[in-house]
Amino acid sequence: MKKLLMQTMFILAIFLLAGNQASADEIVSINEINESPVNFDDKEVKLKGIAKNPTRLPMVNLKSYVLEDKSGEITVLTELDLPKMNEEITIRVKVKSLAIVKGEAVGLTVFELERYEQQQKI
Repeated sequence: MKKLLMQTMFILAIFLLAGNQASADEIVSINEINESPVNFDDKEVKLKGIAKNPTRLPMVNLKSYVLEDKSGEITVLTELDLPKMNEEITIRVKVKSLAIVKGEAVGLTVFELERYEQQQKI
């Protein structure tokens, strides 16, 4: 009986700890990243929002756009084709900071790794 109780407590602890982590398929709000970039540093997350302000600077091979959701907006760097203006997209990104000083992230950068196809509604 004691062994069963210990196993149950262990499994419960794992679920409680895992509940605080974003799963690989869970959409993260942009505000979460903007408010606590240190928590996302060097991690991959999914974002969903409306693409705005596409920018392409061919001289330095730089493409970026702003992704906006209900919680805020964030600039995304990409090597893919720029999304259409006001297009709703879901993307997988890698979040990086140039430095972390005294727990504060400096130079937040979000790199697009993958863009998911929109599902056709039937």
